[in-house]
Parts: sequence; structure tokens; C-alpha cells
Amino acid sequence: MANHIYLAGDSTVQTYGDSTNQGGWGQFLGSHLPEHIQVINRAIGGRSSKTFVEEGRLQAILDVIEPDDWLFVQMGHNDASKNKPERYTEPYTTYKQYLKQYISGAREKGAHPLLITPVARFHYENGVFLNDFPDYCIAMKQTAAEENVQLIDLMEKSLAFFTEKGEEKVYTYFMISEGINDYTHFTKKGANEMAKLVAKGIKELGLPLTESIIKER
Repeated sequence: MANHIYLAGDSTVQTYGDSTNQGGWGQFLGSHLPEHIQVINRAIGGRSSKTFVEEGRLQAILDVIEPDDWLFVQMGHNDASKNKPERYTEPYTTYKQYLKQYISGAREKGAHPLLITPVARFHYENGVFLNDFPDYCIAMKQTAAEENVQLIDLMEKSLAFFTEKGEEKVYTYFMISEGINDYTHFTKKGANEMAKLVAKGIKELGLPLTESIIKER
């Protein structure tokens, strides 16, 4: 049975210290999984599927990942930065090509890749929470189908969760509630709620890395 989940992602996934109330869901995921599962969070802010590879961060994971471990990949927020060409990937071409590098890299090491669609931002208009990355979500789902890879649709899950909780409650999940003009990054409270959604997704997929997910929402 696999004991390690490696996380490749951006600032919405990364681990933050106690000096800030900002959080990423990766730092809380382990608390919603059985104790024998170790989450190794390599997510870092400002990275796209492209720059994470080009900086050697994917290779650093592949250097240590072991057979039957898992590589969870959430990319898309920074891939959409057209004004930053060093990050930008086109959804249906370069984005998919980079995602496939994560998939093939994990499989070559005997590990299991899993794709996670970008988590939602706090974008609320006319009573509806909106998906800011629809093409990247579609492209990731296409890649998962093409490569026969498991996928957690965190965009869908987070939007449904936000709709259930309502605008006032969801506001407290984002750093905008800290007096910062930030509709993307989570407070630690919000990040923990997103971690619960990922854990729920793991359970729904019936992944062999765990038979039971504790602390149901």
C-alpha cells in the first residue's frame, strides 16, 4: 500500500507558516487521511504546469517518488496568465502537453498520477459563483480521459460547496476577508475546507491508497 502522496501545485495548494492566516489545501490534506498516509507538499506559489517543470521541480519529485506512491497535480491558475508569457500555456495544446509530462514521469517511476482541476476563486456575480478557468478544466479532463488517469474535479466541488455555504460564509474562506484585495488565496480555514473536498474526492474514487477517509464534512 502506498504511503506517500506528493503534491505538485501552486499557491492555492502550498504550505504556509504561522505568521500568516493564508493557507493552501495541501498543508491540511494529511489531517483528513489515515495516519499512515504521508502528504509531501511540493506546491509553490506562482508556478504553472510549465514553470514547475522548467525549474526542475517535477524532476525533484520524480527523483524521490517510489513505486505505488501518488503524484497529485493541480495546475491552471498561473497557466492562464497571458500577461506573463513565462507562465502561460494554451489550454488545449501546451497545457495538455505539460500535464502529460507529470503523468508519464510518475508512471515511469511506478507511481500513480492523479489530476485535480483548479480550485475556484471567490468570483461571485448575480448570485452565482463562477469558474474562472473553464478551458483549463475541460483540457485537464480531456487529458485524464486520453491518458486513463484518475481525476478529482475540485473546481466543480468547490463551486458546489460555495453555493451551499453562500457568499457571506465563503467570504471568510478567502484572504479578501483579511483586508487584502485577494480573491484567489485562502485563509487557513478556507484551505482546510478545500482539503476536505480533496479527501472526499479520494474516497469517491475508491483509490487504493486508503480504504477510509476520516473526518467527513
